[in-house]
Amino acid sequence: MRVFVTGATGYVGRAVVRELLDNTHSVIGLARSEASVEALKKAGAEPHLGSLEDLASLRVGAAKADAVIHLGFNHDFSNFAENCAHDAEVVRAIGAELAGSDRLFLATSGTAILSPGAFSTETDLAPSGEMAHPRVATEHAGAEMARKGVKIAAVRLAPSVHGAGDHGFVRMLADIALQNGEAAYVDEGQNRWCAVHQQDAARLYRLALERNEGGVHYHAVSEEAVPFKDIAEALGQSLGLLVSPKSGEEAQTYFNWFHFMAASDTPASSAWTRKVLGWIPSEPSLIADIKAGLYRPIEA
Repeated sequence: MRVFVTGATGYVGRAVVRELLDNTHSVIGLARSEASVEALKKAGAEPHLGSLEDLASLRVGAAKADAVIHLGFNHDFSNFAENCAHDAEVVRAIGAELAGSDRLFLATSGTAILSPGAFSTETDLAPSGEMAHPRVATEHAGAEMARKGVKIAAVRLAPSVHGAGDHGFVRMLADIALQNGEAAYVDEGQNRWCAVHQQDAARLYRLALERNEGGVHYHAVSEEAVPFKDIAEALGQSLGLLVSPKSGEEAQTYFNWFHFMAASDTPASSAWTRKVLGWIPSEPSLIADIKAGLYRPIEA
């Protein structure tokens, strides 16, 4: 299958491109720079010049392909709500090109958008309203495109997609710990994160592509409920730092803007995903990767 991939040179995207190429698929990768062009060529993919901001370029890329995997996202958290709204526009632009065809559109979302405090499942729909997570915009746009005849499905990534080269939430936690001279958790630290390894996530995207079904949500979750205290303690051990609880203003000061994630309780099930895709995660756990030193300072 010929697949157009946005975010093809990003952390998860690189792994997805490699997984597709290693399993008889061909890849058209979105590239916004010469460095990205060269990286895609080296990997064996076909570069497509464009960007998430250039919606016309996305439509052209989608027109070349048998299916689309949308992984690109602007992770500038100072403009997070705006970036989520723009991602919805990206979904609409790609969807407009695919409408009325049988070509699958796999969009990327996250398990953290769902109701906190209880295990979410693949049948849970993205909530609405002023209190909803801004990232729900992507799934709402996907539902809109489905009503317009697009075969679209969502892959919801766990908050932690860990592994070598991770620059996401766990890397941010490691940096915060190093800046403060200690690792920390909020209150008792019993709030839960779910997690998935980069390579397991890449395999899930490929299996979802090959299943070729729209109107569903897949949960890229290999560990359903990792206590945040365990993450902090593993970081403390790996970085050689003390670990302590933080509450109230002290927690706000320590975590700063990241407090909302550090305190989040968003466990998620992947039982249905595993069953329908035959997906069996096999890579190291989040705690194992932390203890293996993957989140020590880059220069060390």
